Amino acid sequence: MITKFKWLLVICLCGSLGSSAQLGPVTRPFTHADTLRGTITPERAWWDVIHYAISVTPDFTEKAIKGKVVIRFKVLTPGKRMQIDLQQPMQLTKASLDNKPLVFTREGNVYFIDIPTKLKKGAIETLSLAYGGNPVVAKRPPWDGGWIFTTDKMGRPWMSVACQGLGASVWYPCKDHQSDEPDSGASLQITVPDTLVAVGNGRLLSTYSDLAGTKTFLWDVKNPINNYTIIPYIGKYVTWHESFAGEKGELDCDYWVLDYELDKAKEQFKQVPEMLRCFEYWMGPYPFYEDSYKLVQAPHLGMEHQSAVAYGNRFQNGYLGRDMSGTGWGLKWDFIIVHESGHEWFANNITSKDLADLWVHEGFTTYAETLFTECQSGVQAGNEYNYGTRKGIRNDVPVIAPYGVNKQGSGDMYPKSGNMIHSIRHAMNDDEKFREMLRYLNKKFYHQTVTTKDIQKVVSNYFGRSVNKIFDQYLRTTEIPVLEYYTAADKARLYYRYTNCVDGFDLPLFVQTEKGGWILGPESTKWNSKELKEQAQIVNTLESLEKAYYIKVKQVDIPSQ
Repeated sequence: MITKFKWLLVICLCGSLGSSAQLGPVTRPFTHADTLRGTITPERAWWDVIHYAISVTPDFTEKAIKGKVVIRFKVLTPGKRMQIDLQQPMQLTKASLDNKPLVFTREGNVYFIDIPTKLKKGAIETLSLAYGGNPVVAKRPPWDGGWIFTTDKMGRPWMSVACQGLGASVWYPCKDHQSDEPDSGASLQITVPDTLVAVGNGRLLSTYSDLAGTKTFLWDVKNPINNYTIIPYIGKYVTWHESFAGEKGELDCDYWVLDYELDKAKEQFKQVPEMLRCFEYWMGPYPFYEDSYKLVQAPHLGMEHQSAVAYGNRFQNGYLGRDMSGTGWGLKWDFIIVHESGHEWFANNITSKDLADLWVHEGFTTYAETLFTECQSGVQAGNEYNYGTRKGIRNDVPVIAPYGVNKQGSGDMYPKSGNMIHSIRHAMNDDEKFREMLRYLNKKFYHQTVTTKDIQKVVSNYFGRSVNKIFDQYLRTTEIPVLEYYTAADKARLYYRYTNCVDGFDLPLFVQTEKGGWILGPESTKWNSKELKEQAQIVNTLESLEKAYYIKVKQVDIPSQ
């Protein structure tokens, strides 16, 4: 996902900043509506989504849509009242269970559906929902989400949706909470004028025409999928196919772009195989071989739509032609291809249960940019790129937001979380173990939803000690740890400690010397010491630790006795 944080940097580079680009969380009290949206309410808790079958027909002229959603679900505990999310001004027009009409009432962006008798635990049921209306229209997608009704350069209709954070319920009725993905995937049936092409997630099963002048495209996803990444793309698309020899065999790669962009796209998208090779090496096999990999030109900058990644970077390297790190390395690859595709591992394969833990998506994927730079240009290039991203850290509010209210934290979830991961990698001082950790995360949590605690436990196991205080420092505070140090008068001993940090912060520091490596284990507020002997030259290299670890290094005077 590309949030306002990155857009702010781009606008600043251009020398102007509009009020619409203001960042940071809105300070307001949370409401009952926030709780309905962000928690597993009693009306959500008793049933688990197995499959979504979504049908949609857009009306470009009226900026309206209509459709049907069939939800197959499993009854976890007996229940008879369901919460279905559908944001205003969209309307639910009909609900039925096994073809029997149901009564429903509305409360803001939520419908409560009453079932005459409690459904039995373990039962598999089918709920049918008809809906329609004028959905929220995105004003500045993908940062301001909703349905997109626009035209291409030739004046032809071009439609799609961008709705991360805002939620899939902005355009179709669903259980709009990240913790419940449809276990058996989803289908998306899109009916459009026969002059246009509709692209969806997964694989194209069929095309047909039931009504003169229209054409219906049926797409199918086999794997669990985030609600917000189920997306239609509608326009004058053309396509081509490639096959990538990956870790799990031949991966189908398909590219869909507007017809007049074909030549530019074929040249720019040559970066995809290199990206896939790098990410499979570091993070494990592409997680959705059954559903293929697709890159689809979108009427916005980009988004991590599962197996149908949205691309709008104008077929150029960098982020709209700019290097987000300021180092030059970011101009050697296409930011949207790399970043949004990286989300197939962290966001789509491993998904946070709560929006508050969105750093799991964005921190690891931002770090994937460093890994790709390293794959392409070497370790030093990766280190420089990562360090360069720090200029985007604002330390305005914590990265992790309040839970249960559909709230995401600071935009620092991108560069700050990425720099935390880089710091942990350097502290491990074992790239093979670090690589094993990334691959294990994608294997252990394959097609699952997680919490920060889940990630923290795995990282601690590979780190060889608890990373709880490290996570607390970088994800739950806005302070940058300071390594203070001084040497004894006779230069025989080094004294050091952490300040400006949480109690117990204990990030180890690996210092490279002429005779090998040296591990420092500073503790928070407590002076530690180490004999220098022949390694006195280490004092001259301590400031360089700032390049590898997200800390500040400060030499202080010898304390008075």
